[in-house]
Amino acid sequence: MLHHFKKRYIIPVVAGGFLFVGASFRDDFFEIAKQIEIFTTLFKTVNQNYVDETNPADLMDKAIKNMLMDLDPYTVYFNEQDVAKFKINSTGEYTGIGAYISRKEGRLIIREPYKNFPADKAGLKAGDEIVQIGDVNLVDFKDDAAQLLKGAKNSKIDVQYRRQGKMMNTQIVLDEVEIKAVPFYALLNDKTTGYIVLSQFNAKASAETKEALEKLKSQGATRIILDLRGNPGGLLHEAVNICNLFVPQNEVIVTTKSKIEKHNNSYKTQKTPVDLTIPLAVLVDGKSASASEIVAGALQDLDRAVIVGARSFGKGLVQRPLDLTYGTQVKVTISRYYTPSGRCIQALDYSKKDKNGKAIRTDASQYNAFKTRKGRTVYDGGGIQPDIELAETKTSTIADALLKNDGIFNYVTQYYYKNPNLGTNIPNFSDTDFADFKAYLKKEKFEFDTETELALKNTLATAKKEKIEESINTEYQQLLAALQRSEEKELDKNKAEIRKIIIDEIIKRYQYKEGLYQYYTKSNVEITKAQSLLNNTVEYNKILKN
Repeated sequence: MLHHFKKRYIIPVVAGGFLFVGASFRDDFFEIAKQIEIFTTLFKTVNQNYVDETNPADLMDKAIKNMLMDLDPYTVYFNEQDVAKFKINSTGEYTGIGAYISRKEGRLIIREPYKNFPADKAGLKAGDEIVQIGDVNLVDFKDDAAQLLKGAKNSKIDVQYRRQGKMMNTQIVLDEVEIKAVPFYALLNDKTTGYIVLSQFNAKASAETKEALEKLKSQGATRIILDLRGNPGGLLHEAVNICNLFVPQNEVIVTTKSKIEKHNNSYKTQKTPVDLTIPLAVLVDGKSASASEIVAGALQDLDRAVIVGARSFGKGLVQRPLDLTYGTQVKVTISRYYTPSGRCIQALDYSKKDKNGKAIRTDASQYNAFKTRKGRTVYDGGGIQPDIELAETKTSTIADALLKNDGIFNYVTQYYYKNPNLGTNIPNFSDTDFADFKAYLKKEKFEFDTETELALKNTLATAKKEKIEESINTEYQQLLAALQRSEEKELDKNKAEIRKIIIDEIIKRYQYKEGLYQYYTKSNVEITKAQSLLNNTVEYNKILKN
């Protein structure tokens, strides 16, 4: 409406515009105040009159978090405990047990103990289920149990856990834990290609990347592979600083755009670069997000690196934590990221939902073309499209289901205890082993929970409510059997991909993450392709010059 008004009446629009905005602001303010008053009155009334005792803090926590879920997954409320965890993720340092743990269906599972940290020293392994911490039995413990595993340095915590059906006990001595942004770097077998893994963008990301780059160069590296696969992002300024290692000062790396003027910013490199000419390949996949996409997108737009792998995640929404009262915070989406060429990184439109309530992804037919510094054509549409796209980098639907629902994780836990002496040997996961894996899934009645499977389950659930399940049971069982046959075919069809994921998980169990990275330097398809490209100067330059 305002846009139409401008076209017809050019002169008075400025003053009229201010009046319009002012009125709009007053209307919004009144509506906000009105809704707050309604909510406050409701909250007091329910807590005072509900038949059972209520927990006001718990009710409010859930109310706020559920309200924000309707916006996007990144606008979130942090209670006091959440704030502490957020600071850990930003700094990469905390005092605790040194393990990646998850809580699923009420069970607290060790996913990965970090080498030589407290959990590892106490003998805990991936797959162990912690059932009691100190005097607290976790069966009915509803709060964040992971908080019970934090405390002052040298504190001792008694833990009871279940391993392969047996109850066991240990004592963990808490210590300072530093999560490295660069957990691994090395010269590859040609002795001229340096390989750097950047796993997150915490406060030390650029310093650790710079240190790795300089050490590799001193060891003879004349080419670099920067691995951002699986990197979920982090601090914006660290992404800019990492680009600055390879591009000159005063170069725009990323721009943020918002409806609020103060959030519209361009972020430029501020420091002296380490190397402006060293050939560079960046690896990305569908789990490379946010700051990873800023780095990959900027280096691509500036024609400074060749991007290899699969289209990245497409997380181009910028958040900022804002302090609230009583030590709480809200992390709010304030703007969107744009690469130097003007591409928007964001893939999903959370203002538009499909019939299942899922945000809509931009269709490929709607992608817009942009130009890099040297005139190469690149596209938006969400995420960064690699210059060299590899089918091996993408994950199939069946593999995603196995990872999401722990089919591979749980199988490898069993495999580890059946093969205790594998050590540093690389497993030869044969066809017989794969058949054993499929038999395990069948024995455990593993549910893939694909969209088709969930839709079928929902149909049966609805039929039970309407008391007609008996009349459709025969057809339901036929469809279920057909779906299970289809899933088995998908397992066989994607055997090479699934086998690779299983081997990766097995290596981690025996050799930790460091062993997996070492294995990658000799066998990983993406690394091999990037190394081959960097060794072919003509092909490398041809891609960048188009």
